[in-house]
Amino acid sequence: MSFNSSDFLIFFPIVVLIYFLIPQKLKNYWLLIASYYFYMCWNAKYALIILFSTIVTYLSGLALDTLQQRSADPLIMRKKKIVVAISVLLNLSLLFYFKYINFAIGILGDALSVFHIQLNLPSVDILLPVGISFYTFQALGYTIDVYRGDTCAEKNFFQYALFVSFFPQLVAGPIERSSHLLQQLATPHKFNSEEAKSGLLLMLWGFFLKIVLADRIAIFVDWVYGDYHTFGGWYLIVATALFAIQIYCDFAGYSIIAMGAAQILGIRLMENFQSPYLAVSVADFWRRWHISLTSWFRDYLYIPLGGSRCSKWRKYRNKMIVFLVSGLWHGAKISFVVWGGLNGLYQIIGEILQPLRDKLVKLFHLNRNSIGHKAVHIIVTFVLIDFTWIFFRANSFSEALTILSQIIHIHNPWILFDGSLYNCGLNSKNFCFMLLCILLLFVTDYLKQKKICIREIIARQDAWCQVLIIAFSVVFLLIFGIYGTSYDASKFIYFQF
Repeated sequence: MSFNSSDFLIFFPIVVLIYFLIPQKLKNYWLLIASYYFYMCWNAKYALIILFSTIVTYLSGLALDTLQQRSADPLIMRKKKIVVAISVLLNLSLLFYFKYINFAIGILGDALSVFHIQLNLPSVDILLPVGISFYTFQALGYTIDVYRGDTCAEKNFFQYALFVSFFPQLVAGPIERSSHLLQQLATPHKFNSEEAKSGLLLMLWGFFLKIVLADRIAIFVDWVYGDYHTFGGWYLIVATALFAIQIYCDFAGYSIIAMGAAQILGIRLMENFQSPYLAVSVADFWRRWHISLTSWFRDYLYIPLGGSRCSKWRKYRNKMIVFLVSGLWHGAKISFVVWGGLNGLYQIIGEILQPLRDKLVKLFHLNRNSIGHKAVHIIVTFVLIDFTWIFFRANSFSEALTILSQIIHIHNPWILFDGSLYNCGLNSKNFCFMLLCILLLFVTDYLKQKKICIREIIARQDAWCQVLIIAFSVVFLLIFGIYGTSYDASKFIYFQF
């Protein structure tokens, strides 16, 4: 079941209504049932994978809690490390089998072919469970938090199972921390009209990003990338720039709908995006983009590797490892690894060149707080990030290289002015409407960066005005959303991860 499906528009109101009508002690059980039903709508048997991960990490937490109460002698510490190792190994083995087994077979075959050894292992026909990377990392984060003493082990199995499977953020995040979400689930919530209105407005904005903007952009991007041999040069440049907006609206749209749905139920999820395309550097971009994953890698991989508290070159190594692993987390393809590696390389080069940039600023008396200076940095950052999206969007590394060749060797800037862009799936009206919506997105992100919350402004209006705004938003989505027989309502880009 997807947020932008008709099934969800029936499912969610029923869940909310029953949640606020039943007794307090039954609320979490109801949410747990609803969460498993939500996931089983994709593939019922894959709910067993979530259950397995839940049982392993739950028992690991209890074992660690028991050991925590004893003396901290070396033997106890060794046992705690063994418990964590078992939990991590079992969960990552499951993730490896479903997501990376064919990739590993291919890499092994290519490596042996160098020595003229033929490995005729058949590929494994496996359907990737939706959201497995998200809930696996969330469950592992809990195990590590208990090991570190950052959170107490959850004794109530059903409450912990809800933490792992809470349906708004189950299949595409944000990846919540146990200290944040488990505490909120411990106390079932009563209905709050202000929270419900705020959550509904969040959901409407998320739906705008997804079905009005992301899915409209997808038509153009898929048209060009689907026939990149024909649409070279500036067609691909425009499509790549638009893909940067598409993936942002698609993923941020999902995260915002998840936040809104959870808020209606009285639960606050962490914010996953902070106006990323207004970032003034690649490092700044990654502080704003997919924040829950970036912070997960920082806390559970980068810092344990030594973080920044080591030599300069070890710090660079740690950053590169994190971004290579991040690329692999996104998908079992070399192109994803290259995408991650480029983002890591950008940051390392940025740090190396920082002293030189500081000298140039002093030499030319530049004002880093000026609008012009920031605008240049924002544009340069966008271009650098957009270049990496080519590897993310392409179906393979070789295809990405071909696309780059098509961009470099074909010179057709006139298509920007002669109406040729209107022949790529979107007519002139739809294309211009898309550009207006992108402008609205950037204005909203700018206001958000300036700490101006539109929802708070709406909340201060009279009740009739709020109802009118919500009604207008619903009608707008119905009129301008992308629907039809060819529309695949289950397609959120990050569901494949």
